[in-house]
Amino acid sequence: MFSNATKLTVIAERLLQDRLIDMLYAGGAKGHTLFDGSGKGEHGDRVGDRASVIHDFTIVQIDAVFGKDHQARKVAEEIAEDVFIDYAGIVYLSPVEVIRAKRF
Repeated sequence: MFSNATKLTVIAERLLQDRLIDMLYAGGAKGHTLFDGSGKGEHGDRVGDRASVIHDFTIVQIDAVFGKDHQARKVAEEIAEDVFIDYAGIVYLSPVEVIRAKRF
């Protein structure tokens, strides 16, 4: 009943959101989930529970599940090489198990 899949997670500035989502779909994603984010790292604090001077500099987390690991890896590498050369961000992969594998 369960099938193996790969979840790709991207954490980046909101201004990159549309570009990243386009890259996910171009790479074979059939859907995504978007979360508002906050945190602290090498590039400073990103506080999500207060007004931001510029909304585009808040962060988001975008998740997409791929039925084929090689597709997720290819998209992750493209994001790292094409986007995160000029912008701060994180991209990582996680093994997951899904029901209704044909949806991925």
